[in-house]
Amino acid sequence: MIDVAYIALGSNLGDRAGHLSRARAAIAALPGCVVLAESDVTETAPIGPPGQGAYLNQMLAVETSLAPHALLAHLQEIERAEGRVRGERWGARTLDLDIVLLERQTVSAPDLTVPHPELARRQFWRDELAQLRDRLGAARARGAAGTVPDAPGAP
Repeated sequence: MIDVAYIALGSNLGDRAGHLSRARAAIAALPGCVVLAESDVTETAPIGPPGQGAYLNQMLAVETSLAPHALLAHLQEIERAEGRVRGERWGARTLDLDIVLLERQTVSAPDLTVPHPELARRQFWRDELAQLRDRLGAARARGAAGTVPDAPGAP
C-alpha cells in the first residue's frame, strides 16, 4: 500500500543542522520512498530532563510503499548512523526520527503507535503539519491525489 508518512526530525547534540541534513538525504534514498515536501527547520526548547540544549526540528512528508514497521526500522538505522544512543527517555540526542502520522493507516503496537501519542501535546509538530498541508496542497492542486489529514487533537 502506498501511503504518506509524516516524519519528524530532531537534534540537540553536535552538528544539529548536519544531522538533519544527512537524515533528509538518507530518508530520500530509502527504497520505496519519495520526499514530497519539507517543513522549515525551527528551533525549540527541549522536552524532558533539564540541562539539554535546544532542538532543531523539521518534518518531512514522504510517500512510501514501506510498511510502517519497515519504515521504522530504516529510520532507527539512520539514527544509529548519526550516533544515536538510546538511553534516558526524552534525553539529549544526535538525531530523533519519529513517524508522527500516516495518511491511510493507524498503528497500535508495543513498539510503534501512529498517530504519535505526543502529537496533541507538541505544538511545533502541529505547526509543521500545517506548513506541509499548505505546501502539499499547492502540489496536489496541480494533479496529485489525496489530502493531508488534520492532526488528531488539533483545533
